[in-house]
Amino acid sequence: MTVVRSRVEDQVLHLLLDGPETLNSVSPQTLTGLEEALTRAEEDEDLRAVVITGAGEKAFSVGMDITFLGECFADPDGVFLPFLDRFHAVLRRLELLPVPVIAQVNGLARAGGFELLLACDLVVVAEGARVGDIHLAFGVPPGAGASQRAARKLGDQRAKALMLTSMWLDGHTMLAWGLALAVLPRTELAAEVERLLGTLRGRSRAAIAATKLGIGAAQDLPLAEGLRHERALFEKFLRVPGAAEGYTAWVEQRTPSWGSADVREVR
Repeated sequence: MTVVRSRVEDQVLHLLLDGPETLNSVSPQTLTGLEEALTRAEEDEDLRAVVITGAGEKAFSVGMDITFLGECFADPDGVFLPFLDRFHAVLRRLELLPVPVIAQVNGLARAGGFELLLACDLVVVAEGARVGDIHLAFGVPPGAGASQRAARKLGDQRAKALMLTSMWLDGHTMLAWGLALAVLPRTELAAEVERLLGTLRGRSRAAIAATKLGIGAAQDLPLAEGLRHERALFEKFLRVPGAAEGYTAWVEQRTPSWGSADVREVR
């Protein structure tokens, strides 16, 4: 059983999928841990990022726990579909967090683990890692958003190739396809994530939230509507206390002191 270990350190919520004996597979207990962590992330106004990784050296997450999957097929309406609804909700909450979510992909990510990766904002991958949807290799379609998120991130043809042929991608192919931001030796993975975190700590949470939510909306909105959405987010940002802090600090030649509010709090 995979549990979620969480710790907050220096404005970052670190989440560890801890179930190396099952390659960090996903079960209802895993979703409960992620739900609790997301509530923490939504309520902690000091956070500037979330990092998700898997325990051990073999896997980020291989998707649904095989024993639990048997329970799902035995009771589709009572077990399987409610579980998928929870999984969908967790992934959507990740996308709508007011801070970036970084996937530190330390190993294998397949099926539900791949779907989790797709919902993250930034993906940093170890050279030896492999990712794939592979649902069709087991005779089932994806159920937690892979067909939609992969098509948006990879384009129609690559998404179909990946999913219809149960293709595996190594880190360098992920980078070439735009699915990963960086691929590094495993020993350098944590340092690269820390470099990214260093660019986020101490930044305006309101500005981070407006930027992330604006880019996220671009996937779904026509350009004209997306521009109006960005304008609305910017207006909300201007109503956040301390919106002019960056400008004021520059004029006064001092280090800015950001507040903790974000644009979601402005009505």
